[in-house]
Amino acid sequence: MKILITGCNGFVASNLIVHLKRNPDVQLLLLPNKHSLETLEDYLINADFIYHLAGVNRPLNIEEFQESNVDFTNYIISFLIKKNKQTPILFSSSTQAEHDNEYGVSKKKAENIVLKYAKKMETQCYIYRLPNIFGKWSRPNYNSVVATWCYNISRNKKITVNDSKTLLDLVYIDDVINSFLERLDINNSKDITRDSFCTIKPVFKKSLGEIAKLLSDFKDNRDSLIVPNVGSGFERALYATYLSYLNINDFKYEIDGHSDSRGTFYEILKTFSSGQFSISTTEPGITRGNHYHHTKNEKFLVVKGKGKLEYRNILTNERKTYYVSDKKMEIIEMIPGYTHNIKNIGDEKMILLLWANEVYDENNPDTFYEEI
Repeated sequence: MKILITGCNGFVASNLIVHLKRNPDVQLLLLPNKHSLETLEDYLINADFIYHLAGVNRPLNIEEFQESNVDFTNYIISFLIKKNKQTPILFSSSTQAEHDNEYGVSKKKAENIVLKYAKKMETQCYIYRLPNIFGKWSRPNYNSVVATWCYNISRNKKITVNDSKTLLDLVYIDDVINSFLERLDINNSKDITRDSFCTIKPVFKKSLGEIAKLLSDFKDNRDSLIVPNVGSGFERALYATYLSYLNINDFKYEIDGHSDSRGTFYEILKTFSSGQFSISTTEPGITRGNHYHHTKNEKFLVVKGKGKLEYRNILTNERKTYYVSDKKMEIIEMIPGYTHNIKNIGDEKMILLLWANEVYDENNPDTFYEEI
């Protein structure tokens, strides 16, 4: 399948191309903004599907709206009709097409050109009125506040928030690309009529204040170790976007820890609702612990060395001993109501990964000393 992508150097196209390159049955015909008519016409003749993503939204002069958004689209469509081609086309428009401004008017005109082509040639067209898109590879300091803020905050530069209550409709680049890819399956795609446009889900409605706060939290987490809930939804997408704007020299960072004669202890990561992760080292013959918790619970994993864990129920005095080592990846749990300790019984330093269900609170540590 030969797929033509106009505006191939753009933000959306760059992400789309990466996905399409994984398909061995696809041959990409990539058309940059600067191209020859000969190349364009050759691609149009051979393409089985067209992603028409080229266009301008911040030109040097307003005449470029007509030239790049309307005239270029009209040339493509006129050529296809002239050659009696029925090539399905996906056109990236904008929600601005619903508004009376130079950019929106030009996108609306281009939509109508594509719709007339689909009707005349009885082929599929998919028109996406896209809101603000965010994600990796969007150009900062251009037309995306998310890209600009991610870039600036990750580099310790100030950002300007004119009105923190201003709401934006946002879609994530991966959701856009997934929807675009679905349109390649012509048999499962529906024709789009004049009154029907393709949409991306989900649309995140977020205020500038919310976005700025989250990005600030992402920045601060290297010091606080507290990571917001980035496992799903908008936070997941925004965190991935923020990370993509880090300077390549800033991918690593140092964490502070505690060291004494027993070994070392480092907190690695803290979350709002899923506890924290830590790592410790213990010298040979050293015992750690001898305490119990009322509610706090922990999971231990020895990744180097070997240890002996002892438990005693502080109410019944029931006892149990477990042996763990790096020879077998076993997680062992610290149970509320049992005083417990762990001893390094090997000849080398023992390294232990720890998870606790709650972030340590020095004012309420829920940790009480009691010998086994």
